[in-house]
Amino acid sequence: MARKIFYSFHFDNDVMRVQQVRNMGVVEGNTPVSPNNWEEVKKKGAAAVEKWIDDNMSGKSCVVVLIGTDTHKRPWVTHEIKKAWEDGKGLLGIHIHNLTCPNNGKCTKGTNPFDQFTFKQGDKAVTPKVYDPKSTDAYNDIAANLSAWVESAIKQRNG
Repeated sequence: MARKIFYSFHFDNDVMRVQQVRNMGVVEGNTPVSPNNWEEVKKKGAAAVEKWIDDNMSGKSCVVVLIGTDTHKRPWVTHEIKKAWEDGKGLLGIHIHNLTCPNNGKCTKGTNPFDQFTFKQGDKAVTPKVYDPKSTDAYNDIAANLSAWVESAIKQRNG
């Protein structure tokens, strides 16, 4: 049975790359949000966005941060990472700069958003894994490994 996961990413820059990962069907991710729906949620303010995140993270066992050029700068991504850790969910990152966006091509490799945090399990420091798929075949590298990466993140989080 596929794990239920939540994808965290920079919507404006990376939605087309994210759709490629979602469409792999390797794991069960949250339902895609159209640009219009996301704008409607954002217009309602921070409390509405937080509720949307809470509702969509509920029941998920892992959060996968899909890292594009500016993902580490996005306040809602930061919020999602913090919430995932506090809620005891598996957490991992995947660089998606080598997936080709039909509109913009490839992008610049982004900074690891986990570098902004200190993650602890008890007294032990823990670092969520970040994967950098092969530049020559990023799509198939992600498709072949995503399920194992998710399992590894859940196992790491469960200590």
